[in-house]
Parts: sequence; structure tokens; C-alpha cells
Amino acid sequence: MKNNKTTQKSLSVFGLGYVGLVTAACLAAKGRRVIGVDVNPQKVLLINKGKSPVIEKGIDKIVSKTVKAKMFLATTSARDAVLNTGISMICVGTPSMEDGRINAGHLRNVSEEIGKALRLATRYHIIVVRSTVLPGTTENIVIPSLERLSGKKAFRDFGVLVNPEFMREGDSIKDFYYPAKIIVGSFNGKDKEAMSLVYDFIKMPIIDTDIKTAEFSKYLDNIFHALKISFANEIGELSLKLGVDGKRAMELLCMDKKSNISARYLRPGFAFGGSCLPKDLKAALYRIRVGGLTLPLLESVQKSNDSCIQRAFEEIIKTKKKKIGMLGLSFKPGTDDLRESQMVRLAEYLIGKGFDLKIYDKNVSMARIMGANKAYIQKEIPHVSSLLCVSLEHVIKNSEVIVLGHATKEFKNAVKGLRKGQILINLT
Repeated sequence: MKNNKTTQKSLSVFGLGYVGLVTAACLAAKGRRVIGVDVNPQKVLLINKGKSPVIEKGIDKIVSKTVKAKMFLATTSARDAVLNTGISMICVGTPSMEDGRINAGHLRNVSEEIGKALRLATRYHIIVVRSTVLPGTTENIVIPSLERLSGKKAFRDFGVLVNPEFMREGDSIKDFYYPAKIIVGSFNGKDKEAMSLVYDFIKMPIIDTDIKTAEFSKYLDNIFHALKISFANEIGELSLKLGVDGKRAMELLCMDKKSNISARYLRPGFAFGGSCLPKDLKAALYRIRVGGLTLPLLESVQKSNDSCIQRAFEEIIKTKKKKIGMLGLSFKPGTDDLRESQMVRLAEYLIGKGFDLKIYDKNVSMARIMGANKAYIQKEIPHVSSLLCVSLEHVIKNSEVIVLGHATKEFKNAVKGLRKGQILINLT
């Protein structure tokens, strides 16, 4: 296998649209010899004259400079590009179809063209998927196409990586040279070094992950961006109805880097609960209703939260076991607060369906005796609190299914020793 610096600093870029052209030109400007490939001969001719076929701040100058220096040239020949470079980046478009699916036609065609060229290649070549594709696309479309047309085996005769782009139109050159992150998805990690050489001018470690996670990372970013825009717009509508300056309110929201603009709460797990979030959300939804507003995103938050609890309940039912042990009852670890606890709601579902339920939560056990929530426990949920056990070991020993509701060290250690046949449902 020849993965030396010479081969990895010569690249072909397939698809010379917005992403492909910026990628190709910017790499060429940093000393990589780049061959751009596109099926459109007019686009190829324009680039080889030193002109950009796309409108983007600063790209004209970079294309002109790199073409003149003979570091960047364009062609319609996939064969010539693959045989004269060490890495091929796929940057073709994946537009939406009417039903929402991505149109993978361009991706498949390019993969087949590269595969035909690989049949003639005598050295190890690396194919990098840079197009935005859903998880599974590389494994189900790109790799089979490459293998079928080349007669070679992926990860043995050629490498395949996923390297999503995170460039914003209008700021793409800046984003390319100063990215927020560089993600490379690989099957076995052995080709990661090649991408380290490609991006050695960027002083940032490459984030290595699996292929599907790398594919999903671009979608996740864009979905989150869409969510933030929709949230801000709906808050703007609600603010207007309440006589509040929505822009100023959102400025104040963004000043909190500890909870609001941070990684906090952005970890998949279970439903939210407690004395604040449900109460304040309900109040906001009430004002939305009486104000005659239609704010689908905000109105769906409680429904989404309820569905988390329903899914957990259904997962327990699917085990076809009756003896259930629940570890954690309060709405979050380290508290005895049971108000609007998602774990209490789950427990009530289980009780209602006749499950043999045992619960362990030392903080709630203390509160039942002397805490501030004693009255609440006795009045509101005596049927649930009566199932509290004083021993964690007793709950685990006498349960067929363990529901982990709190990610405490005590509980994590306890579930490591589950006996054969016991089922763990982790909600944390």
C-alpha cells in the first residue's frame, strides 16, 4: 500500500459545484495538486481559463491563481483523474426528490466511474465521500458501486472515507481554512493518516469516527440549525403577542453560555421533568392558545416529551416480563423532587398495567420520612411511594427487568453485575 505524502497530496475532486470547487481550489492553494472532474464541459473549460463557475466571495481569485500555477486543472475524464492522483473526493450534489428522499443518481454514477478507473489502478487509492448523504449511503451505494466496477475489495484494495463539509455559503473559504471541526468516518481507521496529510495546514486534530456517524453529522448540524431558526421565529411571534421585544429577549437567552448556548441538555436520554420545565412550558402553551397563535414547534414539545415516556413503557412491555426494578424516581439524580417526575409517570403506567414494580431511590426514601416533599409523597403518590425499597440489592435480586432512570455511579456499578437473563433498559 502506497500512502506516502506524494500520493496523498495529489487529489481529484468529483463534482465542481459549490462544495467541490471551493474544496478543490482551496486545497490547490495550499500546495496540493488537484484535478477537478465534472461532466459539464463548459464548466471544465471555464475553470481551465482561470474563471469560477460559481459565485462565492474570494473564489475567483483563488481559482485564477491556482490554475495559473498549474496546481489546479479540470477535466471530464474520471479515468485520468483517478490514475494521476492518490485520493478522490466525491462532492456531487444529492438533491431532494418529491417524497423527501435524496437523489443519489449523481453519487452512484460518479462511484461507478471511479470504480472503472480503479480497475486500471496499480496502487492503493482512497475515495472520500464529501457529499451530504444519509447514514448507510456509503455502505449501500458507494462501496458496492466501486467494488462491482473495479473488481476490487474495499478496505483491502482501496480505501473509503467519509469527510463531510461544514461550509456556509458566503463564508465557505473562511470555513474551509478555519473549520469548527474536521470529521473523518472510516471503517477501520487505517486511512485516517491520509486525511491528516491532506489537512496538515489546519492546526486542528481530526475527529475520527465510524462511517455512519460521519454521514449523519452534517444532517444533524443542519437539522439543529433549522430547529434554532424555527424556535427563534416562534418566540418572536409569542413575544409580539406578549408585548415583549423578542430580539432583545433572545439576546438575553444567548448570554447564558452555561446552559442555553452550550452542550447542556444536548445528550440523548429520557424525558424532562421537575418543577420548572413542565410548569413553564404549560404556562407558555396556555398563552399561545388564548392568544389565538399557532406555533407548531412549541406546541409539539410536550407531545415529544410524552412520547419518550410512552416509548419507554412500550419497551418494558416488549420484554414480556412482569417483575420490574426501577432505579431512580425523582426527576433527576441528587434530588428528592418528585413534582412532574417522568419516572413517577412511568411508574404509574406500570402500576396501572399490573406490573410487579419495585423502586429504589435513597433520596426519595429519606424525603418520605423527613424531607420537604413528605406531604407531596403522602398525598399525591402514596401508591408509588409504597413500592420504594430500602435496599438496592433487594430490587435487583427480585427483578427480571432493571430500568435505569438515573446515571449515578451507584446505579452504574450495580447494573454491571446483572445476572444472566436479566434485561437492562437504560433511560439515561
